[in-house]
Amino acid sequence: MKKLLVLVMVFALTLSFVGMAAAQSDSPLQGDMEDEYVMVTFVSGIEYWKPAFRGMEEAAANLGVSTRYTGATDYDINQQVTVLEQVISQQPAGILLTAINPDALVGPINRAMEAGIPVVTFDADAPDSNRYSFLATSNYEAGVRAANYLAELNDETGNLGLITIPGQLNHEERARGFQETIANDYPDMEVVSVQDGQSDQSASARAMGSMLQANPDLVGVFTTEASTGVGAATAVREGNMVDNIDIVSFDTDPGTLDFIEAGVIDATLAQGTWNMGYWGQMFLFHLNEDLLNPIENGNWQEAGINPLPDYVDTGVNLVTEENVEFYMAD
Repeated sequence: MKKLLVLVMVFALTLSFVGMAAAQSDSPLQGDMEDEYVMVTFVSGIEYWKPAFRGMEEAAANLGVSTRYTGATDYDINQQVTVLEQVISQQPAGILLTAINPDALVGPINRAMEAGIPVVTFDADAPDSNRYSFLATSNYEAGVRAANYLAELNDETGNLGLITIPGQLNHEERARGFQETIANDYPDMEVVSVQDGQSDQSASARAMGSMLQANPDLVGVFTTEASTGVGAATAVREGNMVDNIDIVSFDTDPGTLDFIEAGVIDATLAQGTWNMGYWGQMFLFHLNEDLLNPIENGNWQEAGINPLPDYVDTGVNLVTEENVEFYMAD
């Protein structure tokens, strides 16, 4: 009798699990592994993109679809255009793209959209394109935060430097937020030198060295991305200027975190890159599966309505020696 009761219970549980599985398979949030979503970046081998793609992969795993990572290996506009064109020709289910240049990617993005491939941008936008949404840090506000922190470290006085990447919209916004905040809020501070870091550690180290030679009274520098921060920190350490120069950098690659732990970089601004990848994938899936219906009567596409928010701020956090351990790999 007990054996029969156990069998009945097992059978009931089995039916329950089968029912749950069936319900899940009928869910609109269950996709097909044959549907491939592609992330396209530039300087594709850097650490910065890894959390973003991890977020995309985790969202894809929750949705039952597949992902692929690709991009231009160098900081090369034409190379990224070529890579994107190749991806478009493969007809993926959606493209999550960071744009090396706000203008150069407009044509390929629009061609993808015309071909029925949804495109969402992240980190660096192409705002004049027809992309659906842009997920990123509020780069201007990040620059403001960097300015305020450097001012705090230096009692709101002294000359500052800036190492950035001209021509890339996200870096230009960070630089503008930094420069305008110093100019408007700190009368005893001045940005006396702006250098091009070329998204390269060696070039940034040379730029920092030149800046120090020309401005021996410099008290701090803001670098608008990870490789420029590592390059600047290398030059400051080699010049035995660690006690004289405060550095605020951007992002949380291992080199940046090591320099924070060593006390060479004072702080870095950690972006919500995982959020960019995770929610970017979610947006693309909802578009591809036609799950969005923002209007009651008719088709949102025919009505010319964007069903997604045009911009999503994924946030920023200040990483210092006090909390760097939480960002470092085990």
